[in-house]
Amino acid sequence: MAMKDCPAVPVLQRSAARIPHLRDLFDSDPARGHELRATGAGITLDYSKQRVDTGVLQALAQLAEQAGLSEERERLFAGEVVNRTENRAAWHTALRTPTALQTTEQQCVEEQLQRMTLLVDRIQSGVWRGFSGKRITDVVNLGVGGSDLGPLMVTHGLREYSEPAVRGLKVHFASTIDGSQLFDLLDHLNPETSLFIISSKSFTTIDTLSNADTVRSWLGSHCVDEALMLRCHFIGVSAAQQKMSDWGLPSDNQLHFWQWVGGRFSLWSAIGLPIALALGMSVFRRLLAGAHAMDEHFRTAPVLQNLPVMLALLGIWNVNFLDIRAHAILPYDGRLKYFPSYLEQLEMESNGKSVGQDGELLDYSTCPVLWGEIGANAQHAFYQLLHQGTQSVASDFIVAARRYEALDHYAHQEQLLAQHQLNIANCLAQSRVLAFGDAAVAPDDNPWRRYPGNQPSSTLLLEQLGPESLGALIAAYEHKVFTQAVIWNINPFDQWGVELGKQVALQLQPLLQDPDAAAVAGLDASTRELALSIQQQQSGSEGGAA
Repeated sequence: MAMKDCPAVPVLQRSAARIPHLRDLFDSDPARGHELRATGAGITLDYSKQRVDTGVLQALAQLAEQAGLSEERERLFAGEVVNRTENRAAWHTALRTPTALQTTEQQCVEEQLQRMTLLVDRIQSGVWRGFSGKRITDVVNLGVGGSDLGPLMVTHGLREYSEPAVRGLKVHFASTIDGSQLFDLLDHLNPETSLFIISSKSFTTIDTLSNADTVRSWLGSHCVDEALMLRCHFIGVSAAQQKMSDWGLPSDNQLHFWQWVGGRFSLWSAIGLPIALALGMSVFRRLLAGAHAMDEHFRTAPVLQNLPVMLALLGIWNVNFLDIRAHAILPYDGRLKYFPSYLEQLEMESNGKSVGQDGELLDYSTCPVLWGEIGANAQHAFYQLLHQGTQSVASDFIVAARRYEALDHYAHQEQLLAQHQLNIANCLAQSRVLAFGDAAVAPDDNPWRRYPGNQPSSTLLLEQLGPESLGALIAAYEHKVFTQAVIWNINPFDQWGVELGKQVALQLQPLLQDPDAAAVAGLDASTRELALSIQQQQSGSEGGAA
């Protein structure tokens, strides 16, 4: 059922018109801090600082039921077609299903994990050698979007969990089409000891293949035997096996995944090879186990105790009923530096849609604008807007209760623990002031120091950040995206807007090389004049565009 036709919608609209300030909600229900929470897979979601009451929560639960969440969730986990515009399943949950629970159709997942394990062991143990016989010391992942952000985020977040045997191997990432990241790396890498992973679902992504071609040329200047160079220095990860072979990759250097794995949901597949190389295959398996635990929670927990569903419903309440169109992701943990960027793609590329499953334009809002930063840094950047700006912003605070206790190799452990306590205090203080404003501090008549409060936020509390909890956290947001898409009646698994931009870029590229082509009719005046100006500046000519 389309969201606008759900009987719960007018109920929620009336509730939004009367919902009081967060101060009043807490005054009228002193127990809400204990009651308004959900726990799953080792993570606790406190949503008591969201602008909801019992009536709103009941109506949101009814909205999920009326939109058909239960039925669509069953289709997701069964591997049925839920990506309707591309006629595919979206079966990323199968990638983390334990071997003992895999169906016949899912056994291909374990087969690829075993191939991945063999590759990882050969590289980490030094059996895999470069063209001159030297051991591999550096691995560079060439990917973009889901083939870059997920592995980058996880390897950074879990570095301290890396197995001792793999700590001598350095893993790097290059994604930008301008080549800046790659050129910085090539200035320092040894061609004899460097291995490159070409990560691309379609193996046609121009950003990734441009970087791969540059590397191929760089290596070719050091190794004249191209077949040897390809065999020793490249691995491909893709759903397009033939295209990998056409590029020149030997079959033994290929890892595969499937069309039913969306790019931004793919870190659980062989796209996670950089994670396994940087941290160890056992750590990668633990990451999968944490995600599977959240899958089971999402499948079985009642709506109001279901952590991903509540993340989704609270987001819909804020966007569609309270008219809050911005959402900040605020991890109070430096290890989650790349988590906001990862969620920006996961949520905005998935649910940034204005056309419903029926092909009709929507007359309601979908995904808000997401951004974020490590909380302690963000406090000195954009928190001013959150506290005293002119617009409402919803926030997710993410914090781990424990850190450093088990890491005896750290010097000055007591000081580190004290710093962690201060970090947690900052997290709690910020959410408190956002909610209650002036009521959280001593009254002040100075108008420039007034805090209105009433900014909604949720807090996700991890016992500690590790492979299992990070896997569960990522999966929770994946299921949040899916739940919101079901209620908004959109497809979260395609990205036609991204594809259009790439197509137009390929059409425009020749215009930058041919001055006459840029002057042809059919181009808008802005693009034409910019192309001419760029040509003139590149050729060193003077004067403005003709």
